[in-house]
Amino acid sequence: MRFEVTVLGSNSATPVYNRNPTAQLLNCNEKYYLIDCGEGAQQQLIRYGFKASKIDHIFISHLHGDHYFGLIGLLSSMHLNGRAKPLKLFCPEPLKEILELQFKHSETVLRYPIEYTFTNGHHPELLFENADLTVHTIILSHRIPCTGFRFDQKKRLRKLQIAKLEEAGLDIAYYPMLKRGLDINLPDGRIFLNADYSIDSDRPRSYCYCSDTIFTESYFPSIKDCDTLYHESTFMHDMLDRANQTFHTTTLQAAEAAKINNAKRLIIGHYSSRYKALQPLLDEARTVFENTELAIEGSKYTI
Repeated sequence: MRFEVTVLGSNSATPVYNRNPTAQLLNCNEKYYLIDCGEGAQQQLIRYGFKASKIDHIFISHLHGDHYFGLIGLLSSMHLNGRAKPLKLFCPEPLKEILELQFKHSETVLRYPIEYTFTNGHHPELLFENADLTVHTIILSHRIPCTGFRFDQKKRLRKLQIAKLEEAGLDIAYYPMLKRGLDINLPDGRIFLNADYSIDSDRPRSYCYCSDTIFTESYFPSIKDCDTLYHESTFMHDMLDRANQTFHTTTLQAAEAAKINNAKRLIIGHYSSRYKALQPLLDEARTVFENTELAIEGSKYTI
């Protein structure tokens, strides 16, 4: 099953050096989940070949502009392009007022409904669930309420060895039982052991998205043992005082978070505009956590 994230925007605060404010697109089994929607997000979707019409779920971490200023444009374009199906928006509650005010004064009545689910910035919770995954909030510590998001795949049913089953002559009515891991005992005495006719599905994987936050152990339980951790790394560690003042994280701190919580891979992003070259940020993070990568716009990361 496909489980990958594409970085649409990797910068903090302002677009600069051909880097855009934060936005990511998660593909889970060909269902698309937009995570934050900074300025220019819809142009990035077009640039990298994604159809906005396929996005049915949007997650907004907090209400600093570099994480949602692209949203009104994206929603408006969906309206102009004739979208009719509902859009699920997971966000801080004040965002509803912000959007409705803009639609009010532009005399825009959307052709489609927005179904809001408001995030709680004080304790983690199950935010969303479907047949493919669960999404829990990660409570971060920023200047305003801010949540990250943990996406966990669900365990898939076992894979059947169809050719072997057809050769053995098992009625297809029994296939669902094998998929669920059961053995089959037929009235005629034949026994079909699950292990002989099916293969275990892939191990479920997890993706943690840590938006803006100061380095603190309070969110560590929510990111424990994840396969891929995206963590903001706004500054190099010589700017620790500035990071603390602005409630952001340094490269070394993000690497520590990955190491302490047994992440298998770390992706760093949300770069300060002071950095034109990003290699020094990567080199510094790798001194603590070797399996670190840069969030590069247009790149796909298989989780």
